[in-house]
Amino acid sequence: MSEGNGQGTEGGAAAPGRAVIRIRGLTKSFGDQTVVHVDDLVLGAQPVEGLIGPNGAGKTTLMRLIMRSTRADTGSVTLDDGASEVALSKLAPHRIASLGVVKTNQVTQDFAGLTIWDSLLLAVAQRRDERPHRIYRERHLVERYGEEIQSYLDVFEFSEPGGFAHSTGEKKLLDLIRCLLLNPKILLLDEPTAGLPEDVTAQVIELLRAKVAAGMSVIIVEHDLDVIWGFSDVVHFMAEGDVILEGDPDYIRAHSTVVEKYLGSGHV
Repeated sequence: MSEGNGQGTEGGAAAPGRAVIRIRGLTKSFGDQTVVHVDDLVLGAQPVEGLIGPNGAGKTTLMRLIMRSTRADTGSVTLDDGASEVALSKLAPHRIASLGVVKTNQVTQDFAGLTIWDSLLLAVAQRRDERPHRIYRERHLVERYGEEIQSYLDVFEFSEPGGFAHSTGEKKLLDLIRCLLLNPKILLLDEPTAGLPEDVTAQVIELLRAKVAAGMSVIIVEHDLDVIWGFSDVVHFMAEGDVILEGDPDYIRAHSTVVEKYLGSGHV
C-alpha cells in the first residue's frame, strides 16, 4: 500500500466520468527475481498520472501486465467504469484495447511496408471494427476517416507524409497517433517523448492535454522529469516492484525517499 500525501489525490476516488484500473495482489517474477509485487493500486483516478522510479523498478513491466502482453503470476487487473468492473487479467490484449485501455510501445513498432496513411487508416478500422479491405474498397469510408487522420498529421511534420515513417522519432509519433485514433478511455504512455526534439515534445504534450480535457485519462512513464512535473496531476513513485509513494508532483519531488532512491540531492 503506497503512502499518500494527505491531499486527496491518492486512492480510488475517480474524477467524475473517468474509468479507473484497479490492481490487486499483482506479482511477476523472472526466475528468482520478483519484478512486480503490487498489493493494491488504482490508476486513472486523476486525469494525468505519472509513474516514475529508478531503472528496474518495474514500471514498464507493470504496464505490460495491465495489457497482458506479459502474463502475471498472481493477482488481478480490472477496469472499473463506475457501473461495473471488467477483469482485464482474463482478456487478450486486443480485447483490452477494444474496451478503451491502450498502450504505446516503448520500443517503436516496425512500420516497414505500411505508409503513414495506411497505418493510421488501419488504426481507425480497428476502432470501428471494420474489415481492413473494406476501408480501401469503399471510398466514402476513406473520405470519412481521412479528415480525422489529417487532423493529426497537421499537428506533426513528417518528412514524407504520403510515404513512410523513417526515423525513430517519426515511428514514435506514428505509434502515438495510432493509439489516439482508437479513442482510448485510458492511454498508457511508455517513454512517449524519448528522443524527440523539445519543440515536438511540446506539441505532443499540447495534443495530450486536449485529449485529457475531452475526457481521456493518461498514465505516463517518462524519464524526462520536466514532462512529469509539468503534466501530471498525481505522481506514483515505484521502487523494487511496488508503488511506495503517491501524491502531487511537488510532494513527490521533495520527498526524502524519492530524493534518496531516485533524484539525488541536486534535484531538490
